[in-house]
Amino acid sequence: MRGRPELGAAKRWVIKLGSSLLTGDGTGLRRDRIAGWMREVAALRAAGRELALVSSGAVAEGMGRLGWSARPRVLHDLQAAAAVGQTGLVRAYEEGLAAHGLSCAQVLLTHEGLSDRTRYLNARTTLRTLLRLGAVPVINENDAVSTRELQLGDNDTLAALAANLVEADLLVILTDQAGLHDRDPRQHADARLIGEIAPDDPRLEDCAGRGSGRLGRGGMRTKIEAARIAARGGAATWIAGGAEPGVLGRIARGEDVGTLLPAGERPLSARRQWLAGPHADRGRLRVDDGAERALRAGRSLLPVGVTAVEGSFAPGDVVGILGAAGGELARGIVNYGAADVRRIRGLRSEQLEAALGVVGEPELVHRDNLCPLWAGAADGAAP
Repeated sequence: MRGRPELGAAKRWVIKLGSSLLTGDGTGLRRDRIAGWMREVAALRAAGRELALVSSGAVAEGMGRLGWSARPRVLHDLQAAAAVGQTGLVRAYEEGLAAHGLSCAQVLLTHEGLSDRTRYLNARTTLRTLLRLGAVPVINENDAVSTRELQLGDNDTLAALAANLVEADLLVILTDQAGLHDRDPRQHADARLIGEIAPDDPRLEDCAGRGSGRLGRGGMRTKIEAARIAARGGAATWIAGGAEPGVLGRIARGEDVGTLLPAGERPLSARRQWLAGPHADRGRLRVDDGAERALRAGRSLLPVGVTAVEGSFAPGDVVGILGAAGGELARGIVNYGAADVRRIRGLRSEQLEAALGVVGEPELVHRDNLCPLWAGAADGAAP
């Protein structure tokens, strides 16, 4: 497991900048801060780092340009604000990077787009090509057409997915807090900063609080979940206070700043990272204890272990697999549609032909098309 000095020296980073840092509380972007971060980015690039940025702030910049003092509640107003603000957001980054001779590349993604395997691979290729060419991608949710980030404040998750896409060594999340604390520091004066903690440590539930401000929508809970997603791809997560001068340089030097959430030793394969990513919630399969033990042992999911079927899905769709206690164990590509699964659930493999009238696959979800989601799951030999 790599420590702070080794991670600080790592070659490929994804850096996420949140709304509470980027904006003047509804009056537009803090261009002075962006210019300062871009100076640090330029220094890191000169030292050989490959960097991609994930930026919030489009809605806040749009609010400032439209003269709105309060974040709108109506979805199409939010989308309009994002569309107006996106031009100012990318211009601020472009100017900040151009001052140091660096090229800026705007990349707009959606969670829905990343759930499609072909588009996922296209995005991966584009981002890795930009890094190879020396450009600095500025990644944002395509808020004008996507509703997920606007409703959930999920740019932390987008940053983790971007880290997996480019196979980053380190995800840096800059926030308005010094890092993760054992309790909410705004409510508890004696809250202590956590220097290092594993992403799957159950104590993290005590650290998850609400969003930091009226423009920030995620809070520490989404950052913890982002660290877990990044860890699946082998990236450590470093959460630190973005307003602290020289914070990126301090991270690069491996200094004792913020909170480090290290990745495990065995990251998921690229295919399983995609399976673990965002997908339309088309359906879920609930399984019994025997099927759960089989899944945890690396076996395929068979119809006999399924106790309930939820949703409407087709063969080839990604579905969630729930344990008897209700938690999501895994995701996988299902071999049968929902109607057929309802007919064969609980049946043994030799009974499938009689139930369906045809000879089909014996597995509902083959082990090669499964992504485990339980804590500490290893990748195994599947591609």
